[in-house]
Amino acid sequence: MRETMSTADNLPLLKKRRRILVMRYRFIGDTLLTVPFLRNLRAAYPDAIIDMLVAPNSGEVLRDCPYIDELLMFDTTRKHRYENPNSKAEKRSFWHYVQFLRARRYDTAFVLKRSFSSSGLAFLAGIPERIGFDTEGRGFLLTKRVPYPKAMHEVDCFLEVLKAAAIPVRDRHLESWQQPEELEKARQCLPETVGKQVVLHLTSSNIAKQWPEEHALQLAQWLLNPENNHVHCLGAPSDAALYESLRQKLLPMQRERFHIHCGKFSLLESMAFLKQMDLVVGVDSGTLHMASAVDVPMVALFGPMDERKWGPPGARIVTEPVDCRPCNLDKPCRFDFACMKHLRPEAVIETIKGYAGFA
Repeated sequence: MRETMSTADNLPLLKKRRRILVMRYRFIGDTLLTVPFLRNLRAAYPDAIIDMLVAPNSGEVLRDCPYIDELLMFDTTRKHRYENPNSKAEKRSFWHYVQFLRARRYDTAFVLKRSFSSSGLAFLAGIPERIGFDTEGRGFLLTKRVPYPKAMHEVDCFLEVLKAAAIPVRDRHLESWQQPEELEKARQCLPETVGKQVVLHLTSSNIAKQWPEEHALQLAQWLLNPENNHVHCLGAPSDAALYESLRQKLLPMQRERFHIHCGKFSLLESMAFLKQMDLVVGVDSGTLHMASAVDVPMVALFGPMDERKWGPPGARIVTEPVDCRPCNLDKPCRFDFACMKHLRPEAVIETIKGYAGFA
């Protein structure tokens, strides 16, 4: 059952609105970062219908979110990595979604996605109140334009949209929701040990964010040096080869405690698994935001992206101080990904030491 909270006073922009659509489809991390927005929106409007337009795979992380009435899957033929590429479901056209949303007769759309097409979708669907970021020349399609602060964390950017709609912002933390069966599956996949359980995550949807294998090997060897520690790897089936290559370079006794779970868990099962960990360490990715949502100790390796904007809340960040970072991938790298290649494993190990009970 959906949780309800007290209604806020003096909310002129949406005072009588009953049907609200929130639009933020695409990647896992971006989707999770909307949770504070959704929670504050629901606090202001406990009786409204609040639906959210999400991507078919990444949207799963909000399946049990109590602040949403319905998740609406936006699944067109334009696919991104990890966006349910193996789905046999029929892909719908952009115009299908125009008609679909028009029929639902929303009063207000919060267009948290910054693309021109997303604001065009809300406009063509006939949603009278359209509030979103004034980006990509799309401001004329919105009824309320909100400046997009590029130097502000993405969570706070979303909350700026609420403030622009005169909705109070009370908090900004992430949350997650797991079912008992998901937690039980996670526990059954864990080895019994008196040592530490660690997730080491090395893959990203963008290769520019990945860490050289020789650095990852040094870190994995250090993590496995205490004979009771276990290291786990999550991800898509296609990620397994990278981890298997790393595993084969470990000592035989360490290989037994290096576990590859790629493709074995749904996103929510992965979050339940992450919740059991003593530490999650890895590169900038949706997995790190999932770890943030379940509130486990994290060390995040950041290269091209600006950690002040995209860092998982609560993570300890490790970066290499090269002059060209953060570039936010605005242009092709001319320095052979120096920000990640020169990020020393010793720096990561020093960050982990003394953190979450590590020696």
